[in-house]
Amino acid sequence: MKVFLTRRLTLCASHRLHAPQLSDEDNLRIYGKCNPPNGHGHNYEVKVTVYGEVDPVTGMVINAVDLKEYMQKAIMEPMDHKCVDKDIDYFKDKPSTAENIAIYIWQQLEPYMKNEKCSLYKVQLCETENIVTEYMGEEG
Repeated sequence: MKVFLTRRLTLCASHRLHAPQLSDEDNLRIYGKCNPPNGHGHNYEVKVTVYGEVDPVTGMVINAVDLKEYMQKAIMEPMDHKCVDKDIDYFKDKPSTAENIAIYIWQQLEPYMKNEKCSLYKVQLCETENIVTEYMGEEG
């Protein structure tokens, strides 16, 4: 029987929606107010869901303290209070949309999950109360 466990965190980061392959005029037309030269910030909410069998001894899918530590290292340390476009190499050649940020978070978390019996199921990124992105990996 598979059980799902979700852990949540909030982080503050800034970004500028800007595709390096497009002209400044096209970026402004596409991204509008989200394309100011100095960027803008969000209080992101990130939810990470894992799934697996409940361990018969511990009664857990994953130790929530371990998942918290993985999220701290994979998400908070590289992203919190940063300008993702300038501080994270992943975004040097792609726009820091909610979609791309969710993919980045998944890729950051994946290595930590290799030693766990459970699997990464979903990364949910709430950029605002009205913009929510979910990424479930290549096969999701």
